[in-house]
Amino acid sequence: MSARVLLEIKDLSVTYRRGSDSVEAVKNCSFAVARGEVIGLVGESGSGKSSILTSIPKLLPPLTAVTGGIFCDGQELSELSEREMNLWRWRRIALVPQGAMNSFTPHLTIERHITEVLEHHMSVTKPESAERAADLIKTVGLGDDVPRRYPHELSGGQKQRAALAVALACEPDFLLADEPTTALDVITQKEVLETIISASRERGMGLLLVTHDLPLASGVCDKLIVMKDGAIIESGSSREVTSAPRDEYTKLLINAITDMELPS
Repeated sequence: MSARVLLEIKDLSVTYRRGSDSVEAVKNCSFAVARGEVIGLVGESGSGKSSILTSIPKLLPPLTAVTGGIFCDGQELSELSEREMNLWRWRRIALVPQGAMNSFTPHLTIERHITEVLEHHMSVTKPESAERAADLIKTVGLGDDVPRRYPHELSGGQKQRAALAVALACEPDFLLADEPTTALDVITQKEVLETIISASRERGMGLLLVTHDLPLASGVCDKLIVMKDGAIIESGSSREVTSAPRDEYTKLLINAITDMELPS
């Protein structure tokens, strides 16, 4: 692997099993993400993009069959034990989940969510972790009162920002964002996404953004990867994919956007 490449997916396939039934969600997908690069993984619901994302930190359900390779700085992640993988999560690879409310523990304050990660993974003292938590909360654009508040007291946009603060706590090399603006209003979507992009670029992190929103991704990503039925059907720079799509499915997505923008 090139020294510049932080993450590489090689011939990845993911098959979910339930009893005698199986569903191949990802089919022989390969791509690489360079350090400091923002990649958009785009496709309709069920296209396999979230399965790729959650396979990276090994968070797929039990009995899921995974073949192919996932490399981070040359390390094959599938070879790591659960104990070893826990050393990579948060410190090397962090996740901003879809629907942040489900990622929070209801009885813990936002500050405690951040300090717990820092104290466990970075071995910092409680005063140091509290100071770091306050800085992170400001970094993601939240107010001074947020550290003492509980998840249910925050709006959807505030929860997504708080989830980003937790993900950034250990200054990871790589950030995974799974539909981070789902269920938010248009203005809040833009603000939250800008915060995620800004945080990743300022820190030189690689960012893999999963979204079904092609125009949103094309406006902020360096490259786009388009998925359909578990397979990658097209990839390239955002400009290339949106201005000269090669695959018919991508053309349909672009045309649908164009039709929506035409005046009635």
